[in-house]
Amino acid sequence: EIERIYGHFPRLAERRKQDGVTLSGGEQQMLAIARALSRDVKLLLLDEPYEGLAPVIVEEIENILKEIKELGITTIIVEQNVVAALKLADKAVILDTGLVAFTGTAQDVLDSEELRQEYLMI
Repeated sequence: EIERIYGHFPRLAERRKQDGVTLSGGEQQMLAIARALSRDVKLLLLDEPYEGLAPVIVEEIENILKEIKELGITTIIVEQNVVAALKLADKAVILDTGLVAFTGTAQDVLDSEELRQEYLMI
């Protein structure tokens, strides 16, 4: 089981003897995801998985999340880095002051200039 997890997170394998609190922010995020995946999960909920991470680490986390998607694990991502989240998503929900303003595909959001400007500022 642990080797399967290390297969997804080789950086954690390199640091297996290190205390979690001494890991970088990106490594701690990887550790949190790895801990969730060590169970037989059907759903993974991530709140701001890219917050405060360097772009190179965001890319690593994106690759890991793509692998998780390929495994068929449903993932819900709450993320302000909209472009990164939409690259991974099949579906998108846009909230505006706590109310659902849009539900559709991620591609619908990327294709709609109106949605991007009104809600996402991209």
